[in-house]
Amino acid sequence: MKTEIVESEQLQGAKALKLNKRQRLWKDIKAAKYLYMLIVPVMIYILIFRYGPMYGIVIAFKDYKIGDGIWGSVWVGLKHFRRLFNSYDFYQILRNSLMLNVYSLVFQFPVPIILALLLNEVKNRFFKKTVQSILYLPHFLSWVILAGIVIQMTSPSTGIINMIIKSLGGEPIYFMSNKVWWLVIYVVSGIWKEAGWGTIIYLASISNVDAQLYEAAYIDGANKWKQTWHITLPAIKSTIVILLIMSMGSMISVGFEKIYMLSNDYVREVSEVFATYTYRLGIQNVQYSYTSAVGLFQSIVNFVLLAAANYVANRMGEHGIW
Repeated sequence: MKTEIVESEQLQGAKALKLNKRQRLWKDIKAAKYLYMLIVPVMIYILIFRYGPMYGIVIAFKDYKIGDGIWGSVWVGLKHFRRLFNSYDFYQILRNSLMLNVYSLVFQFPVPIILALLLNEVKNRFFKKTVQSILYLPHFLSWVILAGIVIQMTSPSTGIINMIIKSLGGEPIYFMSNKVWWLVIYVVSGIWKEAGWGTIIYLASISNVDAQLYEAAYIDGANKWKQTWHITLPAIKSTIVILLIMSMGSMISVGFEKIYMLSNDYVREVSEVFATYTYRLGIQNVQYSYTSAVGLFQSIVNFVLLAAANYVANRMGEHGIW
């Protein structure tokens, strides 16, 4: 009898707690109703232009023909997925996508952290702002422009790099047609374009660190390296984890524009990825259903990797995306 009374009281307490939370939520919404109203246009945009077109995913399971329309096309089930998994190209583009993203993650991801830590130690404000501006300027340039610069610089006849090599008595190197050099250029150009933007994010996170922590560490005899290792890095760890999770969520996605502008037939064996494969077969060869299946597979894998990285981060005691 007492057990039933206790359980009843606990149930009533849980209901009351839920009710209080709901009341507080509605109270907060009413108090800041005008701020919440600003979210409405964004939500409408997302629903119409992001979630609305998702009904087109169904063509991945149909033999889509423009004349028949989406709903009039014949249902073929998993036919296009079987074709993808049995295709020789599948393993090549999967390998290339993973390889390029792993290279970028290993070599590109740490660079903004290192630059932010170095710039944080610069005391001259003018020099610091100048370096920051120079670093993040490439982020705002299109890959069309940057790829043109890269191709011109690495040209075997007129490129500045090969001109220096020839002036030193060496033979010109065909960078863009050599698979190894192309991979190096791919990674380095990515660092050049995005390192500055990441640096700004980490610098903003570092600016929130309490200066008294550094003063206390200095009094205790900690040098700059120990202050960085024991204060700065732990303070920005949550930012690092979130950006790492987001990077993991696109492990088999490689931006179309960069690859398309830098690749050529000589290096297609290492440069063909899901984005260019989809463009080549979907847009140029009008295989809409098949390439929709490719895109859906890519999205599912990216989501699984994102969820897995987020789960690992939460299990390790870090704050993930959700």
